[in-house]
Amino acid sequence: MSNAPLMPKATAVWLVENTSLTFDQIAEFCKLHPLEVKGIADGEVAAGIRGHDPITSGQLTREEIARGERDPRHQLKLSVSKVVVPEVKKARGPRYTPLSRRQDRPNAILWLVRNHPELKDAQIMRLVGTTKATLKAIRERTHWNSAALTPMDPVTLGLCSQIDLDFEVNRAAKDRPAVVEDHGQTLVPAAVTTGLREPATTEEVFGKSTTPRPAEEEDNFDADRVFGRLKDLDFGE
Repeated sequence: MSNAPLMPKATAVWLVENTSLTFDQIAEFCKLHPLEVKGIADGEVAAGIRGHDPITSGQLTREEIARGERDPRHQLKLSVSKVVVPEVKKARGPRYTPLSRRQDRPNAILWLVRNHPELKDAQIMRLVGTTKATLKAIRERTHWNSAALTPMDPVTLGLCSQIDLDFEVNRAAKDRPAVVEDHGQTLVPAAVTTGLREPATTEEVFGKSTTPRPAEEEDNFDADRVFGRLKDLDFGE
């Protein structure tokens, strides 16, 4: 129906009354059924509709109508408008909240403030359709019903969809600075430990002893002095 003329029934009425086009040609051009066009000609359909001139509105030319009247097999073509009408974009206002859910909106705001502190005020306002004054009052605990508020998931309440909530949370997460986590002391890499030389002596394993060895355990001792002391001892002979 994108290539149909404006007011198709009114255009069909005018073509039936002012041209000798066939019912099939008019039905094809106006996107109607041939029997409906026949009913218009018989006065059974669109009796109270005033005919609309497609030539005046620039949807059809006289030459195109004359060509169709000469050749019953010719299909009328809709004229392309020379005036480009810009599309008017409707400004996106706050999300509409049903009356039955508006009393739950402060609870949803409190849930978002507690569970997703990274969300900006504009994001929360888009999700639940609230005002900045209400959001500020709930943040500062100055809302008239602060004592009775209970955090509730806005998705469960039907105030927004899970897709919208995830989208806003992911957008807020991208704006946060990256946090470097400190994992504390870790194990020494294997390349360092395997590169150490294995200990070859007892001192390298246990370290050097700082206790001086007794004189009797010295490797170099005087045998005559030791046996001379034994002779001086009295064994009770």
